[in-house]
Amino acid sequence: MTIPDFQTLMRPALAHLADGQIHRSREVKEAMSDLYELTPEERAQMLPSGRQRTIDNRVAWTLTYLSQAGLVERPSRGHLTITDSGREALTTHPERIDMKTLEAYPAYVEFRERTREASPKSAAPLQTAESSEAPDDLAAATPSDLVEQARRTNRAAVEGDVLKQALALSPTGFEDLVIRLLEKMGYGRAGSVERTSATGDAGVDGIISQDPLGLDRIYVQAKRYAVDRPIDRPRIHEFAGALLGKQGDRGVFITTSRFTRGAEEEADRINARIELIDGPKLAELLVTYGVGVQADETVVLYRLDEDFFEAL
Repeated sequence: MTIPDFQTLMRPALAHLADGQIHRSREVKEAMSDLYELTPEERAQMLPSGRQRTIDNRVAWTLTYLSQAGLVERPSRGHLTITDSGREALTTHPERIDMKTLEAYPAYVEFRERTREASPKSAAPLQTAESSEAPDDLAAATPSDLVEQARRTNRAAVEGDVLKQALALSPTGFEDLVIRLLEKMGYGRAGSVERTSATGDAGVDGIISQDPLGLDRIYVQAKRYAVDRPIDRPRIHEFAGALLGKQGDRGVFITTSRFTRGAEEEADRINARIELIDGPKLAELLVTYGVGVQADETVVLYRLDEDFFEAL
């Protein structure tokens, strides 16, 4: 039997998790190999890059999409468990679960929106193998188009995963994450970046000293809030008061959640300059600066060097 594509694997992989136990992702990959009776040669087949088995890659993407739709969750590294939505999906869709099925789940729709937002404004719409549209459009796509679409999809998936991990951190762990990010972004390079909440520095979680003497400072507030708990106007007002007490005029407020309109208006109204970084922007920055993520594969495309041949 040939190696199934990642959409074909969606329902079987979800069904394997139906017992409600926590499973290792490696176990799911082996279970799918057994279910589809893959030969030793098929199990050993590698991606063109030679860095990963084909079946492992496809199951990994299957689990990524199920996770983005909220049908499975990752309680810890390399472990998976089914959610209530996942159990409901197995009952509602007894035959097949695919990309079209996932469109019924708000979390997946949000994930797809992030994918589209990550695309260049000038890029034309592109249908891929994961789309519900006719595959004829895929034939018109260039290899560069396909690589770019895969990059955007991967980026949106990783940003969603890294934000979930940030939400799972302790408050102090989240503050440490923010400090690590600011350091990777280059802040405090001539001075320092330090977490201050542990010292009881009320209203401020971190201080960025942009110069060795600490004369040029940016104050940091980091709040690990659930998505349904937005940052409102009073929180910004409190942070502004903390800046005033330190005679500061610049601050950055970072959260895993979002800011209400009132919070944004308050940040604009006060004299101090306060930058607001919400959950999606935080996830984007973490991936951009390589905090909490690792590079996986690099794809190299070649083109004909016409100048070379003309010079012969």
